[in-house]
Amino acid sequence: QVQLVESGGGLVQAGGSLRLSCASSRDIFSFNAMGWYRQAPGKQREMVATISSFGKTDYTGSVKGRFTISRDNAKNTVYLQIDSLKPEDTAVYLCNAHETTGWRSRDYWGQGTQVTVSS
Repeated sequence: QVQLVESGGGLVQAGGSLRLSCASSRDIFSFNAMGWYRQAPGKQREMVATISSFGKTDYTGSVKGRFTISRDNAKNTVYLQIDSLKPEDTAVYLCNAHETTGWRSRDYWGQGTQVTVSS
């Protein structure tokens, strides 16, 4: 069973920064991609940023230029650097690990870390 543990969330003022971490119990290179998603109260979960096992990154439009996803394979950890925070970034941020083996795909999720941005 894969465990993903997020950390780094908190309460910050608008314009501030945070760095979220996601530590995996399994070698992250074994996953096709790792990613960060977020879910705000009353809203659907949305993809924030993903990074493939080869380092290719993708971001949702509202965070481009402010969020940076990275990975440290040696530490089995994925990071999300969040700069220029806005109140609308307030949400629970969840780490995701995705694997595809043949015809089967599977997603693993962490418990999430709360990010609250005050105006």
